[in-house]
Amino acid sequence: MDATRGPILFRCDGTPDHGWEPFYQCLSLAAALQRRRRGTYFFSYLDPLSLATVISRGNNEWIAAERRMGDDGDLEATIAQAYRLNAAAIVLAGQHYSAEYIRELKKTGALVMCFDSTARMIFPADLVVNPLLAPTRKHYRIEAGGQLLLGFRYTLCRGVFRRQRTIRAIEPPQPFRALVAMGDNDLLGECITRTQQLLEMERVAKVTIATRSHHCHSEAIQELVAHSGGRVEVVSEPKELMTRLVRVHFALTAGDMWSPELCVVGIPQLIISQAAHHAGNGKKLDEEGVATYLGDARDVTFDQLKEAVDLLLDDPMERKGMTRCARNTFDGRGPDRIVNGLEILLHSPTRKRAVASQPLRAAA
Repeated sequence: MDATRGPILFRCDGTPDHGWEPFYQCLSLAAALQRRRRGTYFFSYLDPLSLATVISRGNNEWIAAERRMGDDGDLEATIAQAYRLNAAAIVLAGQHYSAEYIRELKKTGALVMCFDSTARMIFPADLVVNPLLAPTRKHYRIEAGGQLLLGFRYTLCRGVFRRQRTIRAIEPPQPFRALVAMGDNDLLGECITRTQQLLEMERVAKVTIATRSHHCHSEAIQELVAHSGGRVEVVSEPKELMTRLVRVHFALTAGDMWSPELCVVGIPQLIISQAAHHAGNGKKLDEEGVATYLGDARDVTFDQLKEAVDLLLDDPMERKGMTRCARNTFDGRGPDRIVNGLEILLHSPTRKRAVASQPLRAAA
């Protein structure tokens, strides 16, 4: 097998402790790789195990990891899978790998790519991708030979958002509807708290909660829906989400990967962050004029949220301006650009020579 056309191995976990955001980042990239006829394998520790069906639904293969990323024995198991699959590249996502972890993976001869939005160390990886808008380039330290992709051109976007971009060309008719999408790591249950606050605002007629079916507060969400008198609904499937994206007037988000995706559709946003790297992304989105960043979830009060909602709903030109800026800034082609960068590196003469010098790898 030509190693440059070998499969891509994703090393990411999806658990309540490690969060699910890295897992879904890899799924977005895997969907773009499928269009290039690349084999995609997920070596992942999953909780709940039902996430395995999400992997297989996208025509990816799942290999069950016995240890979480960074635990004893994980590195050896990942190297073994890379040799077994003759992987052309290994994609790391999460915050539980180190620089030494990356160096050991590079010894397999595979290209190593990292998703990172923290700039927490000096990266010896071949390719580092920041799918958010912060930190900026000056904060990253990459060893010689490495490449960095970041900025609004490389934000991740699922197909469900790109398909609704042309449909939601204008703002839907009133009454006002809100979308609450607090992301994949909503451990504090902010989607429940903020939905309850939105229900106290008379101008908000209906609230849609967009969340995963495995949300750690799913029972409380269902109870809130049952006692809302029809004003609250929850959607967790892409088909359900598609019909809601074209009907909402604004979204309440956490500044994670959902925020750029909603920008692709052109939905005005209010951002309340729950993590430091999401706060940086929210501030950059505010600077670009596509959202209003309100602050950390622990500091934003009901009065502050109500004031922001009232200002947004009172000013149609503000909503139109946010929509225009968002659609002009984000086109939803970030995954394809990342794949292009990955393919260029895989087919470079230097990479081919490196693969050719790995006789044990070629025989694996």
